[in-house]
Amino acid sequence: MGDRTRVTLSITGGLAAVTLAQPPVNALDGPLVRELTDVVADIRRSEEARAVIVTGGPKVFAAGGDVKEMLDWDYPKAVRDSSALGDVCTALARLPMPVVAAISGYALGGGLELALAADLRVCATDATLGFPEIHLGVIPGAGGTQRLPRLVGAARAKDLIFSGRTVDGREAAALGLADYAVEPADVPDRARQLVEPYLNGPALALRAAKEAVDRGLESSLETGLDLERSLFTGLFATEDRAAGMASFVADGAGKAVFHGR
Repeated sequence: MGDRTRVTLSITGGLAAVTLAQPPVNALDGPLVRELTDVVADIRRSEEARAVIVTGGPKVFAAGGDVKEMLDWDYPKAVRDSSALGDVCTALARLPMPVVAAISGYALGGGLELALAADLRVCATDATLGFPEIHLGVIPGAGGTQRLPRLVGAARAKDLIFSGRTVDGREAAALGLADYAVEPADVPDRARQLVEPYLNGPALALRAAKEAVDRGLESSLETGLDLERSLFTGLFATEDRAAGMASFVADGAGKAVFHGR
């Protein structure tokens, strides 16, 4: 998986644990984004990974892009270099397995955009989340203006983006920006609890479910229904479907053993 110093990846028992590790605030500069891009590609290629947790450790998730790095950008350089973070956020969002962001400390700007690319977000009650870009004379540029409204609605998204204000974990959960707000010490365990059912779950069905929801939201209802039907029928070609239905008939729900085939 190569030598990396800014992002670590371990895959154990089906769980791909991704940790941003660039003190002091996990600034999403060019080198870190390149390493993260490689890590996401490694997960996609992995035959073992069934679920992903992304974290920045107990003190900070990611405090956004490196403003010093962008200070001297002109328009051509912004066009050239600004897409890297957005691309890795999209790559993370398109991983064919559940992805959970475990948020402690700051998740600001690009850091929050990275968290929004996850399927679920577990947030410490004392975390700080927001999009401060407006105070720099710019806007979120790695998916924030698109993913945030899809989560919290247009009006709430505009309030957060227009004002640049931050919210703590409790307010983030109330807004729908986070799915769970827990005590800071409980963030890792809660994230693990969320992914635990997927580690030995029906990987192909989970992949189909994620694709149906995500791609369906990007299309018309009619197109989404057609996609759902196609993915549903396709699962009848899998061993896990046969095992799941046979187990349900014989023993009831929740007792099937799946192998991801």
